[in-house]
Amino acid sequence: MAKVRISSVIEAPIEKVWARIRDFNGLPSWHPRMVESEIEDGKKATDIGAVRKFKLASGPIVREKLIAFSDDDFLTTYSIIEHPAPISNHTATLKLDRVTDGDRTYAVWTSEFDAPAEKADELAKGMGENVFQGGFNALKNLLESK
Repeated sequence: MAKVRISSVIEAPIEKVWARIRDFNGLPSWHPRMVESEIEDGKKATDIGAVRKFKLASGPIVREKLIAFSDDDFLTTYSIIEHPAPISNHTATLKLDRVTDGDRTYAVWTSEFDAPAEKADELAKGMGENVFQGGFNALKNLLESK
């Protein structure tokens, strides 16, 4: 099983960061790699079991299912159910914690998934650098005071 863990400190209050990322359908509003998104079957973006279908900037479509969501814990967990890469048994969690020194946010994005042995490291590296760190970089650009 491949594992990815990327963390970052965002120079913005946790409430401001959470307000941006809590919408399971809102990736295109903050992540530059996601350009269109919709929740299937008329569910709300906070409904456990909601499926988002989004388009990557490079063209492919990805579908993910919301597994856990907590405003109290600043946490969202989801599973990829359709992806162009050979990924299965995927889960990912994006969790925020308050940094009280300077009113900053500590963000951790983790994932575990199965992939063919010859592709696992490459897929984990791409997910960590492009999706997770790329998302954190975008949040910093959007939310940090200049």
